[in-house]
Amino acid sequence: MAAAGDGPWLDDAAGRLVRPFTVSNGRTRPTIALDLLSHVMATGATPLGYLGPEHQQALDLCHGPVSVAELAGHLKLPAVVTKVLLSDLVDCGALTTKPPEFHHAPTDRALLEAVLDGLRRQL
Repeated sequence: MAAAGDGPWLDDAAGRLVRPFTVSNGRTRPTIALDLLSHVMATGATPLGYLGPEHQQALDLCHGPVSVAELAGHLKLPAVVTKVLLSDLVDCGALTTKPPEFHHAPTDRALLEAVLDGLRRQL
């Protein structure tokens, strides 16, 4: 039985009924460069042609700027599959993308140590 709001693609006991890479037709490379911290946002344009239900679900989540990583979590898909779906939506003009903004240097030692400490607390 599917959980509320998950649609027919998830089953409480079995998990995902459709393999993640089926969603992207087996594609593992997006057509545009997307980072996990890149933000995407709906443009309001209607996508031309057929897009799968996952594309529509992703588009519905993009009313405001949202990161690729956050979308992957909401969609319950691997990040690489999410990137392929999002690149399809950017290619058809339904989404716009913005590179991540770093307020600190991306290799800031204090930030990396804080992440490591957080991971250690989780284990």
